[in-house]
Amino acid sequence: MMGLAKEKPLYPSPTEHKTDFDLWLREQIALLRQRRIDEIDLPNLIEELEDMAKARRNALRSAYRLVIAHLLKWTFQPARRSASWEITITRERAHIADEENLSPSLRADAAEIVHYVYGSAVREAVAETGLPRSAFPAECPWTPEELRDEDFLPD
Repeated sequence: MMGLAKEKPLYPSPTEHKTDFDLWLREQIALLRQRRIDEIDLPNLIEELEDMAKARRNALRSAYRLVIAHLLKWTFQPARRSASWEITITRERAHIADEENLSPSLRADAAEIVHYVYGSAVREAVAETGLPRSAFPAECPWTPEELRDEDFLPD
């Protein structure tokens, strides 16, 4: 009885992910599509997927931080309100919507994310306004829903 011949590797010299990331990624995709699991660079693929997840969360944090910082400036320095501030708020709200629509589980974490970034947003507002830290609320005065609301601007 003859045994089954082992399939020849799809890539006899697989690309190192640190050498040519794009080529490595395309090779990993091809291997996954063909279900050639034994040939996948699993440790590096897992690491890259973890990095992608972190990047999405960081992008969302950044967008919330910018919206909060600009709303703080909007609220505590009304005489200096500008179209630039409003444009930044609008743009970052669009980023929030994009990230949360793509990953609804991130939307579920919004309150935690807002709490996490609030201190950084206040530091930005302090640096930009010259106002003391004590001028700003200890906790974020807006809900995630208000921060997302494209029509919401505090008085």
